[in-house]
Amino acid sequence: MRCNSTSIVVLAALAACALPGAHGASAVNVAVNPAGTIQVKTPAAVFELLASGYLEGRLVKNGQQLTLDDPAQGEASGGDLLLSGGAPARFDPLDFRRARISDIRGGIGPLGKRIEVTAKQSGARGLEKVLALEVYDDFPKAAFLTITYRNAGKAAVKLNQISFQRRRLNAALTDPQASPFQMWSFQGSSFKWGNDDVGLLKKGFSQPNLVGVATPSGMGGGIPVVAFWTRAAGTAIGHVEPHAETLSLPVQVGDDGRVAASVRIDDGASLKPGESYTTPRTFLAVFSGDYYEPLSMWSAILQRQAWVPAQPPSDAFEANWCGWGYLGSVTPAQMVGTIPKLKEFGIKWATLDAGWFNASGDWEPNANTFANDAVRRMVDEFHKNGIRISVWWAPIEAADGHVGRRGGRGTLSKVAQEHPEWVIQDAAGKRAGLRNNSLAALCPALPEVQAYFRKVTERLIRDYDFDGSKMDYIFSVPRCYNPAHHHKSPDDSVRAVADVYKIILETSKALKPYSVTQICPCGTTPNLAWLPFENQAVTADPVGSIQVRRRIKLYKALLGPRSAVYGDHVELSKIRFDPNREVDLGEDFASTVGTGGVLGTKFTWPDYGDRFDDVFLTPRKEGIWKQWIPIYNSMMLSKGTSMNLYTIGYDSPEGYAIAKDGKMYYAFFVGEAQPWEGTLELRGLETGKYRVFDYVNRKELGSVDESNPRLQTKFTEHLLLEVSRQ
Repeated sequence: MRCNSTSIVVLAALAACALPGAHGASAVNVAVNPAGTIQVKTPAAVFELLASGYLEGRLVKNGQQLTLDDPAQGEASGGDLLLSGGAPARFDPLDFRRARISDIRGGIGPLGKRIEVTAKQSGARGLEKVLALEVYDDFPKAAFLTITYRNAGKAAVKLNQISFQRRRLNAALTDPQASPFQMWSFQGSSFKWGNDDVGLLKKGFSQPNLVGVATPSGMGGGIPVVAFWTRAAGTAIGHVEPHAETLSLPVQVGDDGRVAASVRIDDGASLKPGESYTTPRTFLAVFSGDYYEPLSMWSAILQRQAWVPAQPPSDAFEANWCGWGYLGSVTPAQMVGTIPKLKEFGIKWATLDAGWFNASGDWEPNANTFANDAVRRMVDEFHKNGIRISVWWAPIEAADGHVGRRGGRGTLSKVAQEHPEWVIQDAAGKRAGLRNNSLAALCPALPEVQAYFRKVTERLIRDYDFDGSKMDYIFSVPRCYNPAHHHKSPDDSVRAVADVYKIILETSKALKPYSVTQICPCGTTPNLAWLPFENQAVTADPVGSIQVRRRIKLYKALLGPRSAVYGDHVELSKIRFDPNREVDLGEDFASTVGTGGVLGTKFTWPDYGDRFDDVFLTPRKEGIWKQWIPIYNSMMLSKGTSMNLYTIGYDSPEGYAIAKDGKMYYAFFVGEAQPWEGTLELRGLETGKYRVFDYVNRKELGSVDESNPRLQTKFTEHLLLEVSRQ
């Protein structure tokens, strides 16, 4: 092989002219200009590291290099910022003359390149940093970055705050007609109940995006990714450690209209002389499309590191009726009384929601309404009628006398009373609680706490004979400073959340292989820690139809295109908030059926009066339910393969596609009661001629072929199509 000489100095022969080895040659090419940049090329992207540390990503598409990166000039273009002792630590430019380039053999991929460059702290303060950049052949649109700070001085150094993967983004670079901030984004943090995690950025936007640890508001966990896209290209950053890390991904639209984003670690390590600190491994990805692309890539990267999502059993796709329509006052008679209607509808799965238990933490029956063996008798009645049933509960929390929503009515649980030593404490030695501090948190890093929840799971699944768990209001936990726990790090509690939910899933499956384990992060995104330990995801208290659809797409990206994603109660597809009351009015089955979600409802029946008036199954509603549930049961599109063929924000109407049994199924959505007329493009068709059928209204709409897969049509709200070969 012959190498052409250029003006760019190539520091490693293997980087420029890789020779075939035992595992083949990497297609990643590294070139260094000592006075300017390090450039890393793959067949799909170009990554350029500036001497300031800014890492720029460009998507290679149709012969062009597309980017949203718009780094500032001069010192302001820096890639990382370290605050030490309350002031920025200044470093010399990265020393590209001494860059070390090596082959990667293993890890995230079997082939790739690793580049290490160093910089010293300006002056004589003693810090050194090593920036390590990795690019793998298997992930040609991603670059991985870690930074190691070493104290080469004689005095201890505190790393107060580290900001890296700092981005300055400009939508106008791919769309000259757009304002710099006019791009769509996905914000992965569990930030605020009901908050849209997908949306168009606006002037003045700012969001902290703390991930990993519980937030002061009681949320927390989240997906450690933020993504941005225009019609032409997108970029995403986040961490790719296969466990929870406490950090933030702040996003802000600046006064200049540019979008600032970064990975930030607060309250970092204190380094003694000779000690080092390495940041979590982060990534920069470039892509085409919407948030589905970087999230599916992120999931694939984690799966290379033994982060493996649970596979759904067939039962996870059954339509579900939930007793939450009866709220916290649910009785066995109400649950059992609904069975005739469930059988009439063909619903084979039910859920006993909150209200059945005595106190959070104990998870034993409420003596007022579920006295003696009422729980087991109720479960038996469902089973006799061919209906499986799961139970609502919330691991890790324990009622300890505080009053909180669904928190045990101010009671003191036996577990909190008998084991106060299990409780998470904050840095001041005080109890660090959950749900706005209304409940104690049992530290999941303790082996005895993990053993306790194994026993609770065994009681629920084996002794009470439930068929699965609906674990609700689940986010994360605070850092634990309890000295009795002897943690290596306060973050041990945050990371060990995964261990408790793994135990619950595995214990349930061992007792009942068909069991369904659902975890609901109410109103927010899921937690990286427990995400692989549920075999049925849920759209988590959506506020309207848009969130139903976009969260189904979110989970299909994270857990796989054939994962089971419960669309939650259809009544939540339209909500009105009256004073002191949420009124659930939704009837939009299409947003779940058409996107491949699992159907759910919480209707009450028979009529118990005005208390349940918003969810009572009126004769008019019954007609709608009788139309949609058979459609779901007969087609089971939730078992198909979701195809990411349409881009949120730029394809209108909003489109979804599913491949199943040799057919393609399309779903298109516009605003409520808003008629739409025009031409739809049916993407993803193979060679041939196809029949187009509106399977909701049982109407033939003509035919198309792959050379011109366009359909002229008119519809209101939604159009769901079955497209099959003629």
